[in-house]
Amino acid sequence: MNDRRSLESLKAIAFDLIPEPAMVVDQEGALVAVNEAAETLFGQGLALLARGRFKAALPPDSALVSLINRALTEDAAVRERGIEIALFGHPPFEADGAAAPLGDGAVLLSLHVRSGALGVDRASDLVGLRSVTGLGRMLAHEIKNPLAGIRGAAQLLKGGAKAEDAPLAQLIMDETDRVRRLVDRMEAFSEDAAPERTPINIHRVLDRVRALAVNGVAEGLSLRENFDPSLPPVWGEEDQLIQIFLNLVKNAAEAAHARRDGRGEVTMSTAYRHGVRVRSADGSSAQGAPLEVRIQDNGPGVPPQLREHLFEPFVSGRVGGVGLGLALVAKLVAGHGGLIDFESEPGRTVFRVLLPAAPATSAFMVSR
Repeated sequence: MNDRRSLESLKAIAFDLIPEPAMVVDQEGALVAVNEAAETLFGQGLALLARGRFKAALPPDSALVSLINRALTEDAAVRERGIEIALFGHPPFEADGAAAPLGDGAVLLSLHVRSGALGVDRASDLVGLRSVTGLGRMLAHEIKNPLAGIRGAAQLLKGGAKAEDAPLAQLIMDETDRVRRLVDRMEAFSEDAAPERTPINIHRVLDRVRALAVNGVAEGLSLRENFDPSLPPVWGEEDQLIQIFLNLVKNAAEAAHARRDGRGEVTMSTAYRHGVRVRSADGSSAQGAPLEVRIQDNGPGVPPQLREHLFEPFVSGRVGGVGLGLALVAKLVAGHGGLIDFESEPGRTVFRVLLPAAPATSAFMVSR
């Protein structure tokens, strides 16, 4: 009896140490166990959400149902590549699946999430961010000097500008101040430092990003909006949120310009996604991240050879690009307790950012 308990204990430990998302489904189709990787992927409440109705909640022709049934009928491990997974409110993603019978009527189901489908949801997952941090410290002093000159020049221009040009000069001053604040934070930057979050109207952030884009990188493009006006405030730091979405819109605009046919488009959209949860960086808890912002372009798409490493530092698809933008974006999103992922094909690339809503007790403080 003790030997049997020891064997079961060893099996349980081995299951939990599987690095990829894994679930055990019994012969009745109920989900009876999930490992930490699966909870990280789908949210901490996965087992509670799916207990007793896992197979029943899937379409009969689902690739996951097919995998489970084949493993049972063939009494052998089976695999299927490139299946689309859409479970428990998580945005759809693509994965390779495997199922193996456990001998008691149960099946071990594991998923290998394909690169670009899951994206990055924790700062600790970003390889090489220490290099980015070190580079930021080195550059901070050198950036501050020209910033002071730019702001002074813009202030002089504003004083003698025509009425219709004054807002542009003010925009330069405001952005210079924002970059200066970012540089100040980089000097005292620590990888574990959390943003100073307050309730923020995400559409105010995106309006600011739009104003910057139409006078710069998105000039000559069709810049569309599809906003849900009923969204609650996001729980974030305004400067960092501007940095996140300005970087994403800049990348999207550059991709749209690459069409070279005058039909480039960038679309910013927002929505509320029920049930989305993101595990904290230390794995201790999960929080809701239901506010979704999507940045879409109709450019040529992300080159296949870059998709596995897109969020890593020094990876760029542009000639002359240094490849720091998306690494920084992913880190800032993770610091907000959010998640970023992407999907791409020729003519359509979408970056999706999921962020937490402000706590209900502080939501009334947001500026509208």
